[in-house]
Amino acid sequence: MDFPTARSAVLDVLRGVRAIDLPRLLRWMRTTNDFDDFTLNNNDVVFRSIAEDLRHCLPIEAMLNSEHQAIEKMHQHPEPTVHVDAFLYDEDTIDSLCEEGEMSRYYCVTCGSHQTAPLEFISHSFSLMELKFLYQHVLPDLTGKVLVDVGSRLGAVLFGGCLYSSASQLHGVEMNADFCRLQEMIITKYHFADRVKVLHADICTQALLLQTADVVVMNNVFEYFLDRLEQTRAWEFISQNVRKKGSLLVTVPSLEESLSSLQIGIQLSQWAEELQVDYDVYLEKDVDKEALEQIHLYKIL
Repeated sequence: MDFPTARSAVLDVLRGVRAIDLPRLLRWMRTTNDFDDFTLNNNDVVFRSIAEDLRHCLPIEAMLNSEHQAIEKMHQHPEPTVHVDAFLYDEDTIDSLCEEGEMSRYYCVTCGSHQTAPLEFISHSFSLMELKFLYQHVLPDLTGKVLVDVGSRLGAVLFGGCLYSSASQLHGVEMNADFCRLQEMIITKYHFADRVKVLHADICTQALLLQTADVVVMNNVFEYFLDRLEQTRAWEFISQNVRKKGSLLVTVPSLEESLSSLQIGIQLSQWAEELQVDYDVYLEKDVDKEALEQIHLYKIL
């Protein structure tokens, strides 16, 4: 059926609806998720297939026993907190898991009572929405450019860059060998090896890679995985080696917030200039603007 015929058929259906039911039908058409399967592009389908593959390889909280520092930090959080990886679990998936009793959005304030409060969710990965915003609206055309993701974890930034940008090379640097193996599995299965590389390494051993990068991405990269002394060392190393004039730095949260609690001598005004990001440009349904506003873009001076 071609477009004119299909449009005519849809209008015929609307004309045949009882007047009393037409507002309800139009409201449903404007708000329903039932059309999502028709609006997904192939890259979205591939991305969600990758997430599904990785969900089968991980516990529901997507954290491994080898992440000792992160697990300890989660337990020290003042409010009950769970890790829900935004790359693996979108809101619809979380809702389904809550309905099935495999996940909860709430905790009991007084055990055994009906007093409940919302759990705080923390993610160490970008969601599909955030990645599309990053590559389609925050970053410029990356044709011929090299992107480095510091702490690539499950590879969301790398795979998103492969699907939603024209970057020539996407390098992930990850200290956890288990996560490196999972990323390599996806790279092999989806034939990303020509553009995506993962290094099992401490970022502080990768001076040359940082010096040649056109874009460096850092998403909640150190706070949960390094102690304060290690965080200071890592930030000093990065500030000394991410020096290519005009290159871009993407951080979550802002540099100011990440560095404020550390005793560190980085002069931000001499290193990087924050660029304005239009957080209102992303018009897709169910946008979490608060999450987008955590993404900050800097140009190296």
